[in-house]
Amino acid sequence: MATGRNHRPATRSRGIPEATVARLPLYLRALTALSERSVPTVSSEELAAAAGVNSAKLRKDFSYLGSYGTRGVGYDVEYLVYQISRELGLTQDWPVVIVGIGNLGAALANYGGFASRGFRVAALIDADPAMAGKPVAGIPVQHTDELEKIISDNGVSIGVISTPAGAAQQVCERLIAAGVTSILNFAPTVLSVPDGVDVRKVDLSIELQILAFHEQRKAGEEAEAAGRKGPDGDMPAVMPA
Repeated sequence: MATGRNHRPATRSRGIPEATVARLPLYLRALTALSERSVPTVSSEELAAAAGVNSAKLRKDFSYLGSYGTRGVGYDVEYLVYQISRELGLTQDWPVVIVGIGNLGAALANYGGFASRGFRVAALIDADPAMAGKPVAGIPVQHTDELEKIISDNGVSIGVISTPAGAAQQVCERLIAAGVTSILNFAPTVLSVPDGVDVRKVDLSIELQILAFHEQRKAGEEAEAAGRKGPDGDMPAVMPA
C-alpha cells in the first residue's frame, strides 16, 4: 500500500524558506487552471498576478526550485505543475483521517479537492456511537475506539481534527501516539504537540475578525475623508492664520 509515513518534504533539507513553501500551493493552483485551459507557457508577471504576489517574489521563489524560465518565453506550465507538485509531496498518495464528523467534518469529507491534489480520505472517525456505520461522502464513519488500528492499517501520517475544542487535545495526543506526524486543526483551540509534529491551524472565526478589522478601518478612512470635504464635496478652504 502507498503511504507517506516515511517520507518528509524535501523543502527543509534544500533550505527553501517557509514563506516560499506557503506560496507554492498558490502557484500550483494558478498553474493548474492554466493547464486545464491548455496554456503551454506563462510569464512571471502573468503567473504572479494570477497567484496574487509580485513577480519579483515569484522569480525568487522559483529560484529555490532551480526553475528560472526562458527569456522571452516564460515558464513551461506543465513542467512547473510537476515540479511544484513533487516539491510539495503531491506525486505520492497521502492517506488522511478526519476526526470529528459534525457539520464541519462532513463538509470536509465532501470536499472534492482532496483527491485531485493527492490526498485520500482513508477514514472518517467520530466519538458518537450513533454515527458509527453511517456513510458520509460515501465513506462509513468509524468510532474513535478504532482510531489507532485505522491509522496503522492505512499508514496515515496526516490527521484532520474537526472536533469541539474540549476534545481536540486528547484526539491530537492519540493521533500522535498512533504515528501521525502532521495535523490540520479546525478546532477553535491551540494544540500542544512535541517536536517533530507539524500543526496547521485553520480558525474561521479569527479570519472573520481580521476581515472585520479591515472593514472597520476602511469605514473610518471613508468617514475621515468625507469630514475633510466641504458641504459641496470640495476640500474646505484653508482658513487664514
